Amino acid sequence: MPAATTPEAYLRIVEAALFAAPAPLPVSELRRLFDEDPGAELVRRLLDTLCAEWRSAGRGIELVQLASGWRFQTRAQYQVYLDRLKEERPPRYSRAVMETLAIIAYRQPVTRGDIEDIRGVAVSPNILKTLESRGWVDVVGHRDTPGRPALLATTRRFLDDMGLRSLTELPALTEIEKIMDLVDVSQNEPAPAPTPEEEV
Repeated sequence: MPAATTPEAYLRIVEAALFAAPAPLPVSELRRLFDEDPGAELVRRLLDTLCAEWRSAGRGIELVQLASGWRFQTRAQYQVYLDRLKEERPPRYSRAVMETLAIIAYRQPVTRGDIEDIRGVAVSPNILKTLESRGWVDVVGHRDTPGRPALLATTRRFLDDMGLRSLTELPALTEIEKIMDLVDVSQNEPAPAPTPEEEV
């Protein structure tokens, strides 16, 4: 076992930990890898070095910072190939689910009533259940009005799954409109009968 006494040894230990981790690791967790705490600044420099190493090597994997920490992930341009190995179809969400998620992401915190005012239609409880079960949306409080309606906001998992560090990295609303149009197109294509979960 190499002694963690040199910058190179620190670098490889952090790299190995990130490869082995099942979820993104924050700097505070990475500091726990060592007998003596190297400090947050050194760990951040190690992460910057690793990012540069992997970027310059031109590999299919990159080190990225997300809302809850750092992780290795495949580069976006290779996802189309990786999807061919998946045995299950990824869940397909209706336009109503996607619109509701977009409203929560861009206007949070919002109540169900706010969402209905913006969309102009009632929000099915199944839509909110779908987003909550996915771990993308959670109740963060209650509005101080009659009935004390729940306030909804996105979660760190939403940011992680979308590959974002913070809400400031959300794409412009015009990009969201394009995505919505793609959702409509894909739903008009013939496909196998959806499962009840996918019909939401």
